[in-house]
Amino acid sequence: MDSHHRSTSRVDHIVTQVALMLESGAYRVGERLPSVRQAAQEHDVSKNTMAEAYDRLVARGLLEARIGSGYYVAQFKTRHAPAVQPHVAEAVDQVSLLREQLDQNYEVRPGDGRLPPSWMEGSELRRFFLSFKMTGDGTEFGYGSTHGFAPLRERIRVQLLERSIQAPLDGILLTCGANHAVDLIIRQFLEPGDVVFVDSPGYYPLFAKLALAKAQIVGIRRNMDGPDLDDMNAKLTTFRPKLFFTQSQAHNPTDGTLSPGIAFGLLQAADKYGFRVVEDDTFADIMPATATRLAALDQLQNVIYVGSFSKTLFASLRSGFIAGHPAVVGNLCDLKMVTIVNTSGYVERFIHGLIQGGHYLRHLRRLRARLEDAKAIALTKLQASGLTIQSSRNSGFYLWGELPAGTDELMLCRKATADSIFLAPGNVFYPERDGDHPPATRINIAYAADERLLAFLKRSLRAGRRG
Repeated sequence: MDSHHRSTSRVDHIVTQVALMLESGAYRVGERLPSVRQAAQEHDVSKNTMAEAYDRLVARGLLEARIGSGYYVAQFKTRHAPAVQPHVAEAVDQVSLLREQLDQNYEVRPGDGRLPPSWMEGSELRRFFLSFKMTGDGTEFGYGSTHGFAPLRERIRVQLLERSIQAPLDGILLTCGANHAVDLIIRQFLEPGDVVFVDSPGYYPLFAKLALAKAQIVGIRRNMDGPDLDDMNAKLTTFRPKLFFTQSQAHNPTDGTLSPGIAFGLLQAADKYGFRVVEDDTFADIMPATATRLAALDQLQNVIYVGSFSKTLFASLRSGFIAGHPAVVGNLCDLKMVTIVNTSGYVERFIHGLIQGGHYLRHLRRLRARLEDAKAIALTKLQASGLTIQSSRNSGFYLWGELPAGTDELMLCRKATADSIFLAPGNVFYPERDGDHPPATRINIAYAADERLLAFLKRSLRAGRRG
């Protein structure tokens, strides 16, 4: 290939990469891009090649060239589209990281929230899925109860008993995953302007849902042993929350685990100030049954408990549940009926079959072992690459890697795209994204030992320290 063709191919590659970043929201409208000289260094090309790439992006309407100033993100406009409400735009911006998890444009994916499909392909789950056939009295072809498939709810009731949580059958509602469960709870309990406490850092799609509901989001500092009670109590002198959303075990993104003392303090405050606690226990099936859980201490009087099968089974198998006081769950069941009529009976029967046949238990044992092995390797290699990591004894999916002081985490993530590496910047996990947070990144341990990631981190963080 001659030099002209190589240059043209390189320009095309850069244009594609930068266009993907622009369209995924990596830069805000009106934000200035790196200069031609700086961008050329980042992409390891000549200034002429970089200038041509920028000019093509201008021609596409993605960039705006300002003489003597540089290149800026253009205002994208959709013809004849209705105006987007500000709270909707805010919510969409908060989940821009989710787009890459769904569309998957990059090869190395430490920023992903899910395990790679290859971790599931060799398991018996796929074989069971291919051989699964529904049998019954014909009711599986109708809608069924809005509460969900009763035999699966009964199995969940037994599983909750193993976690010391007593939930009657009418206190369990099946949902389309934990996100759907959270959405129902928000719709039921919140009005615009209501105050909601959340973990900070915490689960960023939750922040988007709360923004859609026009709630006032107040972050409570999250430590490795749970919410910071001093921070919470200080904010309770000013705010009166209706709900506190928190995650007890294998916390996303920090990997923290709730301690008994923090759990008691949180429940005492909830009782004193009259707010409900929504406990997200998405990773319960790979955590010890004896781990501290708010729902076990409270017995679903002031706690609404959310679980899911989607993280530990196929990502596309959307199924979860809510456990709570029967009066609360009854209202949520009515809301589910009004909004989506019912969840998938086929999916619920499939999961029930996995559990009844012992397939799910064997799958979980293998998954825990694989997570433990991957985590041990990840901790050693990531810390050697320049990250500082605190870790619990959980077998969770994530590690929270603190970057060296002064690191520009957004710039680091943008540079990673040139190597087809998808990183998750730490700031998206805070409800107040423009706050003064220590630079960090969430790492999915399934990808943590990839040599391309480790080489990139060592190279980039070393260069940052020199600078």
